[in-house]
Amino acid sequence: VQLQASGGGLVQAGGSLRLSCAASGSSFSTYAMGWFRQAPGKEREFVARIGWFGARSHYADSVEGRFTISRDNAKNTMYLQMNSLKPEDTALYYCAADRSIFADPYEYWGQGTLVTVSS
Repeated sequence: VQLQASGGGLVQAGGSLRLSCAASGSSFSTYAMGWFRQAPGKEREFVARIGWFGARSHYADSVEGRFTISRDNAKNTMYLQMNSLKPEDTALYYCAADRSIFADPYEYWGQGTLVTVSS
């Protein structure tokens, strides 16, 4: 599966953005999907993940209650709605796919989309 992330940009603290991850190839609904991010000078970290049909989702403590992950299997697309953004959310955001929701690391990765939150 090939992944293309989009939707990043510059936003003020307290604002919102929605990231999208479009998947090509077959059997999108058989992949668990996840969002990860890497801030400058830091290691990549987990943000959120969602199961095959969206029934299960998990979030990092740092984004719980502010971010919402979702997917539309008919459109082969996953989303990350980010609200109440903080400067510490600034990072390159990657989408990823794997057969297992708890895989570490995920097998397939997109190219990343940059989110910058100004204070």
